[in-house]
Amino acid sequence: MCIRQLKVFTTACVCECPQNILSPQPSCVNLGMMWTWALWMFPSLCKFSLAALPAKPENISCVYYYRKNLTCTWSPGKETSYTQYTVKRTYAFGEKHDNCTTNSSTSENRASCSFFLPRITIPDNYTIEVEAENGDGVIKSDTTYWRLENIAKTEPPKIFSVKPVLGIKQMIQIEWIKPELAPVSSDLKYTLRFRTVNSTSWMEVNFAKNRKDKNQTYNLTGLQPFTEYVIALRCAVKESKFWSDWSQEKMGMTEEEAPCGLELWRVLKPAEVDGRRPVRLLWKFQCIEVMQACVTEDQLVVKWQSSALDVNTWMIEWFPDVDSEPTTLSWESVSQATNWTIQQDKLKPFWCYNISVYPMLHDKVGEPYSIQAYAKEGVPSEGPETKVENIGVKTVTIAWKEIPKSERKGIICNYTIFYQAEGGKGFSKTVNSSILQYGLESLKRKTSYIVQVMASTSAGGTNGTSINFKTLSFSVFEIILITSLIGGGLLILIILTVAYGLKKPNKLTHLCWPSVPNPAESSIATWRGDDFKDKLNLKESDDSVNTEDRILKPCSTPSDKLVIDKLVVNFGNVLQEIFTDEARMGQENNLGGEKNETRILSSCPTSI
Repeated sequence: MCIRQLKVFTTACVCECPQNILSPQPSCVNLGMMWTWALWMFPSLCKFSLAALPAKPENISCVYYYRKNLTCTWSPGKETSYTQYTVKRTYAFGEKHDNCTTNSSTSENRASCSFFLPRITIPDNYTIEVEAENGDGVIKSDTTYWRLENIAKTEPPKIFSVKPVLGIKQMIQIEWIKPELAPVSSDLKYTLRFRTVNSTSWMEVNFAKNRKDKNQTYNLTGLQPFTEYVIALRCAVKESKFWSDWSQEKMGMTEEEAPCGLELWRVLKPAEVDGRRPVRLLWKFQCIEVMQACVTEDQLVVKWQSSALDVNTWMIEWFPDVDSEPTTLSWESVSQATNWTIQQDKLKPFWCYNISVYPMLHDKVGEPYSIQAYAKEGVPSEGPETKVENIGVKTVTIAWKEIPKSERKGIICNYTIFYQAEGGKGFSKTVNSSILQYGLESLKRKTSYIVQVMASTSAGGTNGTSINFKTLSFSVFEIILITSLIGGGLLILIILTVAYGLKKPNKLTHLCWPSVPNPAESSIATWRGDDFKDKLNLKESDDSVNTEDRILKPCSTPSDKLVIDKLVVNFGNVLQEIFTDEARMGQENNLGGEKNETRILSSCPTSI
């Protein structure tokens, strides 16, 4: 477009020159040379301007290495000159922002930049934008949005134990330590891979663990007895798409199992001096080391590993594991393969099938390897039957029974215990399918709880009936302690009392049996001296009466009434005389010796 316009301008300049003049005008010649020079320089200028800006950063990806850093990478494109990259971040839910800068001079980190603690918090939402800049301009990437929970990557777990379980021949228990650098507010999902020592093919099992679950164990079942396995484990935050690295591999061996048949090797040793000949018997181990069944789309696929290289033909047997109906056996032969596939519609949904694989060598049949599988799983028809045991102050044991096979409708993968205090917040604990009881801790004292257990398959879970229990007010230890303290206190008190009584017996006797004062010897007798005692003593009065006459009877005879009236009059006269003297003395003190006689009227009859 530019070149076309220049040609037009040049032609216009030449046409303005007169045609009859042989030599061109100087001004016309200079203008034409100028446009020719511009025409020659324009492609170079266009090329320079188009190649100057850096390429736009694409394919931005960010990973949050938990408690370490947030690292973002991108595709820088082809660079022809020095380019500086700036990663612009907003965090704290859009409240704050900062930058991270790198450049293309260091090829190792030319398209990567990291943000470090303490300016990284979880949970949080980030926006990331990469800006490329060189000496000729700036190009910005599209804005990307990141949620830290979805891009968190933890350290791998550490396996510290792989051991067999006593009494279970085809299982090993794996114990590990939860990664220290893992979010405490998120559940973790795990992938466990395993293989026999002599194999290079791994098999994997996926499961999840609750963040509050202290039991970091997993029971790996369906293994070959007396066989050594290699175990590795990785984990990830439940919401994250990034898995940790694999842990260090750990080896463990399943328990030895006695043979079911009599296929034995015998090793004969030379005869001894006494004529006995020792014989060593060895039984044969299965050539199938491990087998696994899984459902893919509309098919059930069974895979196995074999240590017998000379076996290339296998016989598969399957039948439903149902007690209520007669067993129907089915067979199928497989050659040159270590897997078997069957369409789901050929099997009944929600039914458990026993699947066995027999190795075939010429005309002999080896020992089979058997597993159970479902063509299609559903939620259990009923939940587990639950009961509580060992109720304490802050602890209780929840126990439950396995669901009958006819009601499971799938392989039980785990159990979840739900419990809630009366009017409080609900909690839950998840355990694997091999556990049928669980101890709850940190409960409240003297509190009513509701608890129920849910059994889950890959299709979902079903709750059992809820039951109620109440924690104790005092534990047995507390009751014994309180009783001991009270009893000990009483014993010490008794000992001190006896010791005090032995040391000062009179005081103890006076304290336990105080003396009752005699009214005749009270201080009132001192008011009138001996005369008052004489007047109170009815035996020495002028009008003495018999003892029998002084006894008050419910129905008084005339003679009795006279005696009573006499006693009342005598006692009234005494009181009158006492109070009269006291009043006279008080008036003498108050009125300067003036004597007044006070008479006290008595309501008692004065006549005899």
